[in-house]
Amino acid sequence: PKLVSAAQLYYLIARFLQSGPCKRAAQLVPQRWSWDGKIYKRTFQDWVILNQHIPADYLLRVCQRIGPLIEKEIPPSVPGVKTLLGLGRQSLLRTTKSTLGQANRIY
Repeated sequence: PKLVSAAQLYYLIARFLQSGPCKRAAQLVPQRWSWDGKIYKRTFQDWVILNQHIPADYLLRVCQRIGPLIEKEIPPSVPGVKTLLGLGRQSLLRTTKSTLGQANRIY
């Protein structure tokens, strides 16, 4: 089973957008299903109330913690550069296997 569902990620993105200049973009909210299979609309405010323990900057804080955890396992090619948009050894998706052979690469 996946630790993170797409619906949870969409909620965190919407919650983050709600706290900034993109408030209207935050209105995309997943539907919910009842025990008998009926689909119901859920408002964004319903989700906020349901997840009161999640602050608006939660996704940003998660992203800020990911980098240092990955750096401990696989150092980036340029130490100290913090970005979510990196490529190769700067990517947050880098693995030991994906970075092999890149050490001698000229950029």
